[in-house]
Parts: sequence; C-alpha cells; structure tokens
Amino acid sequence: MKCIQHRQTPVIFQRAPGMVLLVLASSLVAVSLTTCGAQQQARQQAAGNVTPTFSHIFTVVLENKEYTTIIGKSDAPYLNSLVSSYGLATQYYAIGHPSLPNYMALTGGSTFGITGDCTTCFQHAQNLADQIEASGRTWKAYMENMPSPCYTGDSPDGLYVQKHDPFLYYDDIRANHARCATHVVPFTQFTADLTGNQLPAYVWVTPNMCHDMHSCSVAAGDTWLSQVVPGILQSPAFTRGGVLFIVFDEGETSAGCCNDAVGGQVTTLVISPFAKRGFQSTIPETHYGLLRTIEEAWGLPFLGEAGKSTAMAEYFMRQGRSALGSHGLRNK
Repeated sequence: MKCIQHRQTPVIFQRAPGMVLLVLASSLVAVSLTTCGAQQQARQQAAGNVTPTFSHIFTVVLENKEYTTIIGKSDAPYLNSLVSSYGLATQYYAIGHPSLPNYMALTGGSTFGITGDCTTCFQHAQNLADQIEASGRTWKAYMENMPSPCYTGDSPDGLYVQKHDPFLYYDDIRANHARCATHVVPFTQFTADLTGNQLPAYVWVTPNMCHDMHSCSVAAGDTWLSQVVPGILQSPAFTRGGVLFIVFDEGETSAGCCNDAVGGQVTTLVISPFAKRGFQSTIPETHYGLLRTIEEAWGLPFLGEAGKSTAMAEYFMRQGRSALGSHGLRNK
C-alpha cells in the first residue's frame, strides 16, 4: 500500500459525527485502492518485457479521430478486426494540435516549438531517419498522391499535403536533394518495393487526405487499410520479424496524459508476429513512447522526449528478441 498517501481530513469534516467520518474514510480508502490497483496493473504489464529487435518496422499514420470514434464502431470493421489478433493501446494520447507537431514528435522527439501547420518552419535537427542510416539500415517514406520524389508544398489536387510529411521539415533531408528524392517518394513506389521484396528496413506511410480519414469518412480510410495492410502482413519483411504500428496523429479533444500530451486519446495498433494476441494495454503512452520503441528495438540513441518515455514493450511476447536470431539486425 505504498501508493496511499496520508492527507489531512479537510477542516469542514473534522467535527462531523463519527458515522460520517467512518463513511468518508471508507470512501477515501476505496478511491486509494482503485488508484493503486490501476497503477499496479500498469506496472505489471510493463515489468519484464523486452522490445524485440525487429527486422522491419512499418508506421502508418492516420488523421484526426478520437479513440471512441474508431474502436468498436461499425464503420471501421477492418481496423477492429485487427484488435482481436494484435495489440491495442487503450490509453494512447497525441501530443497536441494541429497535425504537424505530432508528426515532428514521432520523428524527432520534439515539437520544436511548432504550434501550427506551417510550411517553412524547417528544423536543423537530428531525426529518426538520421539514426536509421547511421545504424546501417535503410528507410523510405511513402507519400500517397505526392507528385514526385521530394516534392515540397501541397499537390495541385490537394490530396498530398506537406504538413503530413515530417521528413521534409528536416534540413539535412530536404536540402540534400539526392538523399531526399531517394527516400521521400510517392506511394506508387511502395507497391513495386513490396512485390519486389525490396522494402527498406523502416517504412513510413502517409495516406492521402481522403484515405487518412482527414477529409473523408472513417469507412473510406478503413477500406483503404483493408486493401493495403494485408499485403504488408503477408510480406517476408513482416512475417520474418517485422512490426506495423497504425497510429492516429491527433484526436479531436484536449485529453492527454504524459509528456505534456494534450492532443486527444487516439487509436494505436501494435501488429507483429511477436505481439500478444488480443492484448490491450492500459499504460498511458504517447508518440514519444512509440519513437522510443523504434529506437530501443534497434539500439538507437533516444531523441528528445523519447528519452523521458518508456518503450511500448508490454505488447510483445518475452521470447520476441531471442526468437529473431541473428537476422533481426541486418535485414534491410
């Protein structure tokens, strides 16, 4: 009972009859026990877990939907079908509003003071892509409806928007056109890389403004996922030790938890051959924890707020790391 803290009874109750005091004391103990139970359950979920050394990591980012508008809803049948087989974060919170700060948090460990969807607020900062390359691994960001590799600005049809492409905000990527054009590419290249078994070790996917549920219905985005995700789950990159994170950038409220997160409670799915079947975590988590999970899996330094977060290791079976054997590190 270490988490029960003594608090002096408020003065207004100190002269209350004995029965009232007894009822009040019982209520306080019940609240304390409930709080302790939740804290202890979260600690038990996290204890003893190890993040696997994934062969490949996929991240798909969707848009602007609160947890309660997705989970258990009939217009997202595919997403909900994945919940029964893989991991679901039930207490995952976005960092803030609007979109761009969340994308920067996922890739840089910081919002860098960005509070809007600016198009010229470029950052001279280390990022996840830098870390991946330094480790000897490969990466690509596949952007649906991007007119051409390393395209800056929004597409004429409005379906690709720069604010959903965080990699262009880092100077060392955007300003190095050869590097940028090789790594930040239209989504049409994804199909070719997938079918040709040429996927990089790290795959980021930004659907277009309709398929990410930003400007179209939940059903439209769910249908797109049902057409794209099965190909990922059937690929050697996934079946031989991969992981797929499907995450929403922000919700529609100011709900939050840790790391000063106030971007709403959002749906995040953790999908992997090493995921505990049907597991639902009650540990409060944010985009920074997801970034740390990727960094911890591949032995990368922790960027910014990721260093103050905990990896999402509770979703994985304990034998995950050892089961990968030696191919987990160098599959590209």
